[in-house]
Amino acid sequence: MKQPVGVILAGGLSRRMGGGDKSLLKIGGRTLLAHVIDRFEPQVASLALNANGDTGRFDGYGLPVLPDSIDGFAGPLAGVLAGLDWAVDWGADHVVTAAADTPFFPPDLVPRLMMAVEDAGTSIALAATPDPERGQVRHPTFGLWPVALRDDLRAALQDGLRKVVLWTDKHGAAEAVFPVTRIDPFFNVNTPEDLARAEALLTEGAG
Repeated sequence: MKQPVGVILAGGLSRRMGGGDKSLLKIGGRTLLAHVIDRFEPQVASLALNANGDTGRFDGYGLPVLPDSIDGFAGPLAGVLAGLDWAVDWGADHVVTAAADTPFFPPDLVPRLMMAVEDAGTSIALAATPDPERGQVRHPTFGLWPVALRDDLRAALQDGLRKVVLWTDKHGAAEAVFPVTRIDPFFNVNTPEDLARAEALLTEGAG
């Protein structure tokens, strides 16, 4: 498998944070987006940002900004589709996505997702973590997606599908399971309290 390209998903409405761009909030004096870029960029052949609205607010990051092609804030799958369409121009076979509000995700995300696909013989892989009560918990904004399925995804979105796992289950997605140590590596910032916790974790040397 060729090295995939990466897309940071930042197209949500951030309702629990009061609106605006969560990715531009700061911990350790730098934006969440900057922390995500630092972790993601070394793992992929090229990197883009999925976001809607005025792209000028991201000018300082040097990334192409990909808006959703499906109207109405259709959720993470719309961002995946935008990434798959962009990947065609790069001649890439796969896209890996990561959420813009998750600053401690694994630095080996991409190779582990690639290995999961190859081991399982599937076309999609999602990140997961073990949970003592719920079993393995999937993190569907962190996934490996084949460009070959972009028209299938486009049709599903146009038919009203919004839930990621309904589409991935249809295609038999593999799971790459990451350990939870001191923190959940997929801890994401949804509320002001989460932002304060992320600041504390960064100060303590998390990740």
